[in-house]
Amino acid sequence: MSAFRRVLIVEDDAMLRATLAEQIGFGCEFIVDQAECIAEAECRLATDMHYDLILLDVGLPDGDGRDFCTSLRLDGRRMPIIMLTGADAEADVIRGLDAGANDYIGKPFRLSELLARMRAQLRVFDNSDDAVFPIGSYIFRPSARLLVEPKRNRKVRLTDKETAILKFLYRAGGKPVSRQILLSEVWGYNAAVTTHTLETHIYRLRQKMEMANADNRILVTESGGYRLNPVATTRLLTRRAA
Repeated sequence: MSAFRRVLIVEDDAMLRATLAEQIGFGCEFIVDQAECIAEAECRLATDMHYDLILLDVGLPDGDGRDFCTSLRLDGRRMPIIMLTGADAEADVIRGLDAGANDYIGKPFRLSELLARMRAQLRVFDNSDDAVFPIGSYIFRPSARLLVEPKRNRKVRLTDKETAILKFLYRAGGKPVSRQILLSEVWGYNAAVTTHTLETHIYRLRQKMEMANADNRILVTESGGYRLNPVATTRLLTRRAA
């Protein structure tokens, strides 16, 4: 829903890393963090920082990026991982993909192609059960029907319908969604379901989400529908980037 997706670049070439960070971070699509080695990347990931995608070099000063990729998957990290490397022989590509990478790009590469592949991997991930999304002060985990608020060490359990509503509103990108569309998408064709049913679910969802965020409205009522407030998520991401 937010205009920003958080990316971690793990690359030991300082000039390439800085150039990638600047070019990928240009505009309102990505916020970029950098790590020059596996240890620094582990440190960033250990702080509960949410990353939507990782760009990972193979040859790092403290280990092989493919082994690090394997360890991330074993640790339950499911975000897309794209390997960037000069080792682009067939055997290298196969080893990288077998390690758990979603894509494998040989150096040198075109920035436009890299960005296109990043977007493609994010589109696939956003429609998977492993997807997690930042909403306000929460991390939304649709497959677990859960909102996690790391700052307060708080978890909010959601019902199936609440999860479906929140997921659909998130994917609307902050644009208003009419009540009729939400009813159709969440409940399907069911003559017994009315807008009152939806309004009740929205009320309960808002109570759960905004109980600790009274000064920061996340779920906004629009004329004829609802939307998620993109400012809330942008504030969260900008604060973490500081």
